[in-house]
Amino acid sequence: MADGYLTTHVLDTARGVPAEGVKIALYKVSGNSHRKIAETVTNADGRTESPILPKDQFKTGTYELVFFAGAYLKATGQSGAEPLFLDEIPLRFGMADPDAHYHVPLLLSAYGYSTYRGS
Repeated sequence: MADGYLTTHVLDTARGVPAEGVKIALYKVSGNSHRKIAETVTNADGRTESPILPKDQFKTGTYELVFFAGAYLKATGQSGAEPLFLDEIPLRFGMADPDAHYHVPLLLSAYGYSTYRGS
């Protein structure tokens, strides 16, 4: 059994705070096929309550996290005019090591975002 797992969090870089209430969906990607395998919402710390892909479900492969940032930006008064510049933010990445902890955070503002492989 693999010991790998996947975590994420969202930080609101414009306000300098964790982004609470951001819906996140995780998809397993195979070619042009996407299969949703998890959905969660960030807590007051901008994190999920548990790994979005826990050890008992972890498999190597290509995945996509979709952050529903538009609803969060609207709720915090940062969205700007319609249509939103940022609404749903997809991040596609690969996980090759079956025993690694992968951490894929989102640093968010109304007009930009970044990510990295964290620890």
